[in-house]
Amino acid sequence: MMEVALGLCALAVGLFTMCSWYLRRNPLILHKRKCLAFHSRHISHRGGAGEQIENTMAAFTNAVKKGTEMLELDCHLTQDGYVVVSHDKNLERQTGYNTDISSLKFQNLPLYKETLEVTFNSGHYSTGHDRSFTLLEDVFNKFPQIPVNIEVKENHDLLIEKVSSLVKKYDRESITVWATEDSDIMAKCQKQNPSMPYSFTVRRVGLLLVLYYTGLLPFVPLGEGLLQFYLPRVINRTYIPDEAILRNKLVISIIDKLTMRKALFEHLVKRGIQVQLFVCNEEQDIDAAFAHGATGVMTDYPTLLSDYIHEHPIPPAM
Repeated sequence: MMEVALGLCALAVGLFTMCSWYLRRNPLILHKRKCLAFHSRHISHRGGAGEQIENTMAAFTNAVKKGTEMLELDCHLTQDGYVVVSHDKNLERQTGYNTDISSLKFQNLPLYKETLEVTFNSGHYSTGHDRSFTLLEDVFNKFPQIPVNIEVKENHDLLIEKVSSLVKKYDRESITVWATEDSDIMAKCQKQNPSMPYSFTVRRVGLLLVLYYTGLLPFVPLGEGLLQFYLPRVINRTYIPDEAILRNKLVISIIDKLTMRKALFEHLVKRGIQVQLFVCNEEQDIDAAFAHGATGVMTDYPTLLSDYIHEHPIPPAM
């Protein structure tokens, strides 16, 4: 009886492995392909923080002129209820003033520093004539056709509600992306505006990897339209993280081996999920990201990425 049971188990495992392997390569047998209203190969991180002061209108304008296909930004709420584009909640790094955006009225926000270090290109600085904070509404108004990726960092109901209202006001639900690392925040974003495409949170990325390595991924539906993830090779080289654990070379090596799986990315792309790797500020990193199977790259240097894409066009479909 034991031999029969073991034989049946081996048969079941073999059948499961074969089905998983086949469906990983042919996911549309079980899943309807997602059709986002945009395909962004060129994404400008904080509007292109290496060429102009991050998240300023000058940065966004420069990136669009250089041919970016998506603007990435973050938002916070001022004391008087304006949705301001800013990466940080506290203004010390960006302006030198140790105060939160939420404690100031929009008209009282200080200017950015004259030169600002590029977070993902340590030791390099950007500058520019425009040092003013900008409103999310002004970005929507000036660039009505450009997809925008909005990362919501705060679990703030009113902020989420106001972002959603602006998206609806400018009729851009199909080209504006909810993004956040926090699954609880994402749940609120989706509830507030379920029509907007959204990206994986940290928790969902963890689940995605578990599903991939157990072979269950081809059988599981996914609601996300984008996977946005670090290109691990930039960590501790162009990007120096605050977290001590990420400064460990072994940890980064393990993350790289676990996450940069071309077969995983190919499966997601076949399901219509865009894979965007960040933040790539050197040609060698852009090259590596696309080699891993990314559909898009996020950079602080829109000109660099535009030149790369011009020199490496997508081969025509056969």
